[in-house]
Amino acid sequence: MGDWSLSRPALYDMDLKIDRWLPHHGGWFIEAGGNDGFSQSNTYHLERRRGWSGLLVEPVPALAAQAARERPRSSVVNAALVAPDHTAPTARIRYGGLMSVTVGARGDDAADRAWVEQGLTSTALGLEDEYEVDVPARTLSSVLDELDPPEIDLLSLDVEGFEPQVLAGLDLARHAPRFALVEVRDDEARSEAAAALGDDYVLADMFSPWDAFFRRSDQPAGTR
Repeated sequence: MGDWSLSRPALYDMDLKIDRWLPHHGGWFIEAGGNDGFSQSNTYHLERRRGWSGLLVEPVPALAAQAARERPRSSVVNAALVAPDHTAPTARIRYGGLMSVTVGARGDDAADRAWVEQGLTSTALGLEDEYEVDVPARTLSSVLDELDPPEIDLLSLDVEGFEPQVLAGLDLARHAPRFALVEVRDDEARSEAAAALGDDYVLADMFSPWDAFFRRSDQPAGTR
């Protein structure tokens, strides 16, 4: 409609902040916690306006189907991302809109329920119901092995407290993104994310009080 502001659904202007660091055209991203492909997406703007493509991973089947329709330039995989020590073929997801969780991600059943209830009541109409669904469990690197992607410019990771497990399933020897944007709800979570990424990454910026932006150490320290 001629108004590109409608193509910037990310919270806290994070898509604008990404633009300062990353190439304007033709990059490749991963968005884990893809949701419906649009709502609060950190990569929608990159695909819609900048000509990027990439991978969206979304565990809730109905949301993954919406994302596949919304994001034609990218691959959409319906799976729960897990650590390598998760040996079961599936993982259980508790639906909570934008705050859906892998069961146990918030620590215990009561905390999971409180979290998804918060997500459901924050929707525009507040009419959605909680439910649970078993979905395929994959490590992120197993998904990437199937896609054989080009260099990964950006990993955007927002999985409601399950970020350390997802990062554990990313083999950085083979799939090391140039930059990583990770939701971190407190200092402990930020430290866990930094430890999972390892010494080859440094904290470059905080895009919001809850979103840490890391750069691979061989990438320029200044914004683009």
